[in-house]
Amino acid sequence: MCGLAGAIGTIEPRLLDAVRAASDAQRHRGPDDEGCWQSGGAGHVGAILGFRRLAIIDLSQDAHQPMGDPETGNVIAFNGEVYNFVELRKELESIGATFRSKSDTEVVLKAYAKWGVDALSRLCGMFAFAIWDAQRRRMVLARDRLGIKPLYLCEVPPRNGHRTLLFASELRALLATGLVPRRLAPAGVANYVWNGFVVGPEAIIEGVRLLPAATVSTFDVHGTCCESRQYWRLPDERPAADGVEQLRQELHRATRQHLVSDVPLGVFLSGGIDSSAVTALAARAATSSAGLRTFNVAFDERNYDEASYARRVAEALGTEHVEVRLTQARFHDELEKALGSMDQPTFDSINTYFVSRAVREAGVTVALSGAGGDELFGGYQSFRDIPRASRISRRTQHVPVPVLRLFAGAVVWAKYRRRGPVPPQTRWGKLGDILATRGRLVDLYQTSYALFTRDFARELTAGRGVDDQHCGLPMHRLRELESLAGDAPTLHAVSVLELANFLGERLLRDTDAASMAASLEARVPLLDHRVVEATARIPSELRFLPLGRKLLLRTLAMPELDEALFDRPKRGFELPIDVWSRHRLRGEVEGVLLDRSLCASCGLDADAVGRLWRAFCADAPGLYWSRVWALFALLWWSKRYRAAV
Repeated sequence: MCGLAGAIGTIEPRLLDAVRAASDAQRHRGPDDEGCWQSGGAGHVGAILGFRRLAIIDLSQDAHQPMGDPETGNVIAFNGEVYNFVELRKELESIGATFRSKSDTEVVLKAYAKWGVDALSRLCGMFAFAIWDAQRRRMVLARDRLGIKPLYLCEVPPRNGHRTLLFASELRALLATGLVPRRLAPAGVANYVWNGFVVGPEAIIEGVRLLPAATVSTFDVHGTCCESRQYWRLPDERPAADGVEQLRQELHRATRQHLVSDVPLGVFLSGGIDSSAVTALAARAATSSAGLRTFNVAFDERNYDEASYARRVAEALGTEHVEVRLTQARFHDELEKALGSMDQPTFDSINTYFVSRAVREAGVTVALSGAGGDELFGGYQSFRDIPRASRISRRTQHVPVPVLRLFAGAVVWAKYRRRGPVPPQTRWGKLGDILATRGRLVDLYQTSYALFTRDFARELTAGRGVDDQHCGLPMHRLRELESLAGDAPTLHAVSVLELANFLGERLLRDTDAASMAASLEARVPLLDHRVVEATARIPSELRFLPLGRKLLLRTLAMPELDEALFDRPKRGFELPIDVWSRHRLRGEVEGVLLDRSLCASCGLDADAVGRLWRAFCADAPGLYWSRVWALFALLWWSKRYRAAV
């Protein structure tokens, strides 16, 4: 796990300094080693690669990056892990390849030399990499199938008639070059206000974009994209007679391969089904479960604390369990560092930062996470609500929208019985918007997840950037999601949307930034693409039902654990920010939200933001903490990185 940076263009001191600055800005991603390489001397048109290394596999200097292949002249900067590298290495050796290191990086380099970009179909893992193809004088950029590892790109304005393409593992690294204008994209702000994160490929900064997941792109020495293609997509539901057994085998194989590490490894254990399943699989695959370390974050606030459940799972599996208590005082004292872990603004990443920090301080460099279980096996409320809402809204197709909104307003009034300075912003509060989707699945999914009603989101942004998107999505992303969901069975379609958007565009990106801010590698065995493909070979009724209980995952991953451990209402790993924002953090949050000039610089309407904050403080009905925290995170981030519309 590392941080890479690079450039394509005319090699000159300005560009070398920019790549070094981008690398230095990612020191947290790779505190163990650094390197820089260029394809030619000053004045030549070519490429530069910079690298920061967090040593995980082959800790020796043999695995130093950027890594060159003496036989081809190709050079690679690689971030991530290839979990089947041992098998690939044996295959490559059988056809004549020789290796100097024991790293997976060299396996990728040799695989590219043998198979070109087709090598991507053989890689199982999480990765983003840049390979300089010396013979063709082209740069190949690629990301893993689910988008676990990020890679940002930006074309720098021409200088002396020459174009330059910059790329890096983090958006902030590109800003650190000094070559990228710090302009917030109005469409990105509107996108953020809708979602609480920015849906790619565009980033919050104008002109910066993410290489899409499962994509490989080739650029010539002038920074022009010669070829770009998607080499994998989320699978359709295709039930197979032996689907359950295939899934069992893939779960065990993925977990076993995710345990390979030359540094200390642990598991995030919240006590819920997903993290417990990964812990059980890891305990079974490890040489000794007594040597497996599990970590949990506990709170003084009982309504948020699930430490007792994690403790019971750890005791049942015999792991070495570590409990870290996060108090309101400690959160307050470390808030700046936690917020500083955000690469792009997001309403929900600092929880991952705190648990990652605790794990790293305990001497662990790699941690397994249960991310993906809810999306794959129907753990979210969306699997229940969206099909139901789709059926209802389809029945109202012939009812005029104004009538639907009047009806919805009456329902909301009956539910909350009182009005606040801001209307309710929950799913009930968005009932009119939901009915207006007419049952279109992607629209319905996006509307149910939106932070705000359509009207209040437009009020917050004063309408800027709203017309460049549809239901919080760039138009090309909307078409992609509609293609993915297609005519799939409804539950499978919801799963695909959860994987592609909520997980692919927010959760994985947040996890990468927050964990790497603590110099910790987070691995997600449930999101091994072979596991994802295996789940699609199981019919919906067996895979998802009964909704919310994830019985299939429980049966396959942890049959030895007492079912009573998980027979309780689901709750995610959530910090008590709702409570803390009203007390110890109130001064910090209020100071940012009520800064009128800061709101204006971010393209937000200061009056609407202030009204939202006052409504939250007055405990107005239908206002969750995430609504005000999302705006706080956006404003804080923009101030920290001096970005404005």
